[in-house]
Amino acid sequence: MAALLVPSLLTSCSLDDKSGLGWFFGVILQLSEGMWASLVLFVLTLLFSMPLGLLVCFARRSRFKVVELIAKFYISIMRGTPLMLQLLVVYFGPYFVFKVALSTEYRFYAAIIGFALNYAAYFAEIYRSGIEAVPKGQYEAAHVLGYTKAQTFMKIVFPQMVRHILPPVTNEVITLVKDTSLAFAIAFVEMFTLAKQISATESTIMPLFVAGLFYYIFNLVVSYAMGLLEKKMNYYS
Repeated sequence: MAALLVPSLLTSCSLDDKSGLGWFFGVILQLSEGMWASLVLFVLTLLFSMPLGLLVCFARRSRFKVVELIAKFYISIMRGTPLMLQLLVVYFGPYFVFKVALSTEYRFYAAIIGFALNYAAYFAEIYRSGIEAVPKGQYEAAHVLGYTKAQTFMKIVFPQMVRHILPPVTNEVITLVKDTSLAFAIAFVEMFTLAKQISATESTIMPLFVAGLFYYIFNLVVSYAMGLLEKKMNYYS
């Protein structure tokens, strides 16, 4: 599905002349479709995994033992098994379990589901550490002031939690940028997969270097944006 989001550019530029800026920009042009697919995968994974991680965090801290154990088991599975294996299970699971025919478009949905479920587990533990870093006296003060649990979390705990978790969240976001390349396991055509195909076709390693440059620049942008956010949230300094 993501491959249909932009027109195919693979036939629009020749790489016969493997020299000069024209050839370099030709590689970028051919990789642009994969770049777009990687960007979509990155954005949608964050969009779904971050709120899902908060729900898992609440379940992990639940006073109901069964709910807590389920959340612990989920986190253990997601963090204890390879992301590539999880993608394969999400993609092939419906066929082997329910005999549902797999469509080409389902690769896109399987990639989003697999990445979101995996990263939600990591974000859940990051959120939990941020919540537990808030001093107990903050809760007691809120109770004395007549705050409800929801008001205490939104007005007192959440702002402090965000400040504590920004560095580890930044690390996970940077890791996600690079992990999008693992979508090749279910034949989802993101940028790294496309770079490998072009390299094999044109017998040159340069497309892989261009892909690496994209990941590096993307991570520089993410690091810079998160750094600005950390400075803004560091209101105690």
